[in-house]
Amino acid sequence: MKATLEIINQMQADGIIGQYAIGGAVGATFYLEPVATLDIDVFVSFQTVPGSKLISLAPVYEYLTARGFKAEQEHIVIAGWPVKFLPPGNALVEEALAQAVGTDVEGVQTRVMTAEHLAAIALQTGRAKDLARILQFIESGTLAADRLDGILTRHGLVAKWENFGDKFKDNR
Repeated sequence: MKATLEIINQMQADGIIGQYAIGGAVGATFYLEPVATLDIDVFVSFQTVPGSKLISLAPVYEYLTARGFKAEQEHIVIAGWPVKFLPPGNALVEEALAQAVGTDVEGVQTRVMTAEHLAAIALQTGRAKDLARILQFIESGTLAADRLDGILTRHGLVAKWENFGDKFKDNR
């Protein structure tokens, strides 16, 4: 992963991408036991196309393919890791990107979403694998309740959290 993060950091230094943070399953591994995952989700602040509100991934693909990296479906394989570059998409993910924390991976600085944001995003997404990840976060004790409560309140997820608790509280 080190070489992959070095390339992503270089992309940021070269102005191809803005602020970024690792999310998804790989982001969760910074707080939980590692799980099998096929790709790295990198959430990125993209610049809009001049005169438009649209974003373009073309600069990312052009930058990386010019350096010999290959696109495969929605990924670009960087140093053996399929990487998905994703725009934030909603206010919760924008906040998670803005509040991501710096960490060191094999001597390479990177940014990863907080455990609380990852749990809230998993709740919002609501797939079975996301709900399982929430249980892992709860059981690991890595979530700061007051921080998570604030995130859930700001993003209208309190009822969904309570429903999640009603379904799974006896199974924990």
